[in-house]
Amino acid sequence: MRSPTFTFRRAVPVWEAGTEREMNRHICFTVKLSPELESPVLSLAGSASFTVSLNGQFIAHGPARCAHGYYRVDQIALSKYLTDGESVLSIRVAGYNARSFSNLCQPSFLCAELTDGDSVIAWTSESGEGGFTAYEVGERMRRVQRYSYQRPFVEHYHLKSGAFAYEYGKGGIPVPLAAVGEKNFLVRTQPYGDYPVVLPKGEIAEGVVSYSDKDTYFHDRAITLVRTGEVDGFPEEELEFRSYREVGRMDFCRTAEFFCRSAQAISLAPDGYADIDLGCDYTGILEFDIESPNGCELFILYDEFFGEGGTVDPFRFDTSNIFYFKVEAGKYHIHTCEPYAMRALRLVVRCGSATVRGLKMFKVGFPARLIDLRLAGNDESLHKIFDAAVESFSANAADIYMDCPSRERAGWLCDSFFTARVEKTLTGASRLERTFLENFLLPESFGDKVPKGMLPMCYPSDFFAPRDNYIPNWAMWYVLQLEEYLDRTGDREMIEDARGRMYELLDWFRQYENGDGLLEKLPGWIFVEWSRANSLVQDVNFPTNMMYAAMKDALARLYGDDELAIEARAMREAIRHLSLTDSGFFCDNLVYNEAGRLVQSGETTEACQYYAFYTDTATPESDPALWRILSEEFGFERRKSGAYPQVAHANAFIGNYLRLDLLCRYGLFDRLVKDIRDYFTYMAEKTGTLWENESTSGSCNHGFASHVLVWLDKAGLLVRD
Repeated sequence: MRSPTFTFRRAVPVWEAGTEREMNRHICFTVKLSPELESPVLSLAGSASFTVSLNGQFIAHGPARCAHGYYRVDQIALSKYLTDGESVLSIRVAGYNARSFSNLCQPSFLCAELTDGDSVIAWTSESGEGGFTAYEVGERMRRVQRYSYQRPFVEHYHLKSGAFAYEYGKGGIPVPLAAVGEKNFLVRTQPYGDYPVVLPKGEIAEGVVSYSDKDTYFHDRAITLVRTGEVDGFPEEELEFRSYREVGRMDFCRTAEFFCRSAQAISLAPDGYADIDLGCDYTGILEFDIESPNGCELFILYDEFFGEGGTVDPFRFDTSNIFYFKVEAGKYHIHTCEPYAMRALRLVVRCGSATVRGLKMFKVGFPARLIDLRLAGNDESLHKIFDAAVESFSANAADIYMDCPSRERAGWLCDSFFTARVEKTLTGASRLERTFLENFLLPESFGDKVPKGMLPMCYPSDFFAPRDNYIPNWAMWYVLQLEEYLDRTGDREMIEDARGRMYELLDWFRQYENGDGLLEKLPGWIFVEWSRANSLVQDVNFPTNMMYAAMKDALARLYGDDELAIEARAMREAIRHLSLTDSGFFCDNLVYNEAGRLVQSGETTEACQYYAFYTDTATPESDPALWRILSEEFGFERRKSGAYPQVAHANAFIGNYLRLDLLCRYGLFDRLVKDIRDYFTYMAEKTGTLWENESTSGSCNHGFASHVLVWLDKAGLLVRD
């Protein structure tokens, strides 16, 4: 069933006149609320991101992201937030107008309506007659660096007397508004977050800062590719403040350590710093008060964990994990406009002193109230892993399934295949999955960077020129997920809605079938996994073809297409004939030799073997010797044993996950639980979340990693409250 449409009764989409296409423009819409209101409800939609607050206190973040040309409407009940006196409701909207993996690049707007019962008491309008007044958020610096290659701009601020006064009804100069055209509005059907508050575990260290020029500074492609036009942003010479360089000049010397000293009032002397531990890699909106008697500069650096020697690396993941505040004398209340992932915070002050009070985070993610599973037994390691998996799922399921809540916040296919299973396991429903899949079906096209017929690798996203940003393999995972979605929900309407797009996808792949019916010289970013396997993707890649056969089988079952089932069987026979080696392992690919003939490359990876069994190209019955080797001699301990050195190791994404899912599929639960402990205990202990890779080289909070909950459930270790 498709999401129902939404109609505003009086509100129209508006923005500051003439600026709806400007990059990194921020507008705050405010309206006064009477304490006599009985049951006020705020309905709103916008582009690209907004926070809602009442009298400066955070309430909600949105919107729930949707496809090109469509906007989901949040509906927020306000009664519990009202005070005895008059209140000021504020909606701070970030209009990015920059291509990214996390948001669509669409003109900025807000459409908001406040109702009380049957009455519309305020609405956005061009003239302002509806009661909403708009102000430029001039406190936020516009010309700043991107947060990352995949995500728009960092949050940097200039705070001076009267900052954010308009959010309390105490000043500000309104900006003129203009209508920005009609929009297609849909009801938000995803669950709403409950935004629990996280207080810091405590202050763990303090020290002093010195400064020195370095040979090199952080210079990621998010900065360098702006000049070529591949990435949307502001050139370095136009930036108001280059925080990445200023932070790069800092040298830190720890002078004291504490056992989680209270962090509710953090006093910072000039050129001093304090390290704060949140206790877990949480994701959310940061809020605090800052007071400076004579003015200062405050930097907040953060990361998902403390490194060796207590270091905090804001650039670890090719991000600018930096908040910057130029503070004039006074006291200010701050909340960030976007969710960020962090455990380790370093507060640095220069050019003055400051006190930071009331530091806390409003977690943004899937609501805990809908999760009714717990881990049985007293196994300490498994309890840590369970909690870490729940945290990872929640942080990556706020409105769509995401890969990570930090660098990208992107709705990746393949990741979603696994995360969707988790939602069903944890909640018994698939509400978020339905809208995630629907987003790929709503638009007529995905822009000129995705070929007609192909699905984007992640969505809703707008990709960069001049690259082809699509992963053919990930589109195959969409088909497999669609079949599992039908099994989970019985929603045949969604399957029929997808029919046309699925056969367009099949037609796209058919262009690259060779005489054996296998895909050859497939274009795009061919992705198997983060390991040696991804260097072996041409000319005929067997993991990709194994997935293609599985995709054809899934389409055959979804749409009763017997011919596709016959093709899938023929593909598997061809793969086995061409890929199996004398050693009993599957070779990863065929390549053209000097004579122009396709021959085995001679390379074999662990990931390829798992793909073979995962797609039923091989089974324990057809290949018992290989299955015994994989199930008994491969896994976490093979790096120590050194067994089968000719077979390149798999990584967490996706090889290790295919391995664990195969152990689960074939009922090897003792080995499964042992591998779960081996792979995940150290992650859970270090960050309280589960990771993208086996090491900290990637995201330390990844949505697909929560799939460990599905395995624990299949092993009979989870119980419902």
